[in-house]
Formats: sequence, structure tokens, C-alpha cells
Amino acid sequence: MAKDAKDVKSAVRERYASAALEVLGGGSGCCGTAAHCDPVTRDIYEAGDTAGLPKGAVEGSLGCGNPTALADLSPGEIVLDLGSGGGIDVLLSARRVGPRGKAYGLDMTDEMLELARRNQRDAGVENVEFLRGEIEDIPLPDASVDVIISNCVINLSADKAQVFREAHRVLRPGGRFAVSDIVSRGPLGKVVRASLKLWSACVAGALEENDYRGQLEGAGFTNIEFEVTREFTVPGVGGFVSAFVRASKPA
Repeated sequence: MAKDAKDVKSAVRERYASAALEVLGGGSGCCGTAAHCDPVTRDIYEAGDTAGLPKGAVEGSLGCGNPTALADLSPGEIVLDLGSGGGIDVLLSARRVGPRGKAYGLDMTDEMLELARRNQRDAGVENVEFLRGEIEDIPLPDASVDVIISNCVINLSADKAQVFREAHRVLRPGGRFAVSDIVSRGPLGKVVRASLKLWSACVAGALEENDYRGQLEGAGFTNIEFEVTREFTVPGVGGFVSAFVRASKPA
């Protein structure tokens, strides 16, 4: 385990602030130079999905899947994206839920929120709201959203059990949890778990599937499903997969 949750959050915030500033300055924030990121983040959206989106939303995407596709969103639903970054999945969700629905994005990094709000303005989308906060303490009322999505963010939290409890709290009865995340193929060593650099690179905080499933169940979720989308190896660290994770809050 890394030193503590504050250290992890500081490392994550620094990494993603840097990525956002790069995009705000006209560059691409995608993964920097991390060797493991390219096979994970490359080509996760179809060209038709991102057509019409601001360049900054696409360039600022740091995800490992397309949770808006697996969430099967319907018009009129309320969606919350945990760790929304540059806002690509929030904007895609807003399209799917339509003007009678709404898409929230939650992020703790000011620079990412600046990028996301700029992308919202450039896209001309009104049924979107970006919130500042942490995924362990969601600033929304109980039972206020229909669907929770997230894209390669939950692995970054040092307290995933609290993330799942908060997700369960804000979902309405019968609500859906549909995220893309990094999952470890085996136990990670103490040196890996202690590396803040590997935490912020979406590696050291990854759970094994059984642990991920157990923590979701502990928070009250049912109908838990895992679907592997990509497999990759980080040299000297271990094997990982990108996975779609689905669950529901009992009605």
C-alpha cells in the first residue's frame, strides 16, 4: 500500500493536472510517456462516437474503455461520471440521455474541470454540470442518479470500498453501475503498492477481480459482471486487464 490516501490523491492530482494543462495549451494529454498506457487507451472510441466533439475532449481522454456504450443509457436518465477528466464521457452521456436527462461529471482536479467546462462550452451542451469533489465523498443527495459510469478512475482511489458505498448511496433503487477499469491479473508486490508513480499510472491501485467483486457486494451491489476488453503486461510489475464492470442497486 502507498504511504496513505493523501499521498495517493496528491500524486494523482499532479499527474492529471499536468495532462489537462498540456491539452489546454494545445497538446495531447493522453498518458504522457507511461509505457503501459498506449495499448490501454488507444482506439477505445469508434470514430462515430466522437464525431462533433471538441478536439480538447478527445485529446484529454485518459480512459481504458467506453462506459457510455456499456451503460445502455436511455433518454431522460440522470448520469454521474466519477472522475470525469476532460469530459468526453459526460458529453457522450448527455447526447444519449437527451434534453430531458442530465449528465454530471465529478473531478477533484481544477485543471481538468477547467478543460471539461471549456469542452462543454465548445460543444454547446446544456444538460451537463461539472462538480468539484472526490469520488469517496460525492456531492450529490441520496438516490439522485440513475446510472454511474467511470473510466479508468476507481483504481486510482486508495479507499475503493468508500467509493462503492458512495456510488450505492447516490444511485436510485434499481440504478446501474457501469464502469471501465483496470483489474490486476494477480497479487501485486509491496514495492508496487508503495509506488506513488505506479498509483497515478493506474497500476498500483488495481484490484484483482475477486477483491473488486467482494467490495462491490460489501457496498450492497448485486448482478455483478466483469467483461475483459484488453489484456496487457507492465514489465516488472505484472499482468492487467481493462474490463467493463457492471452491477446494480437492488430495487
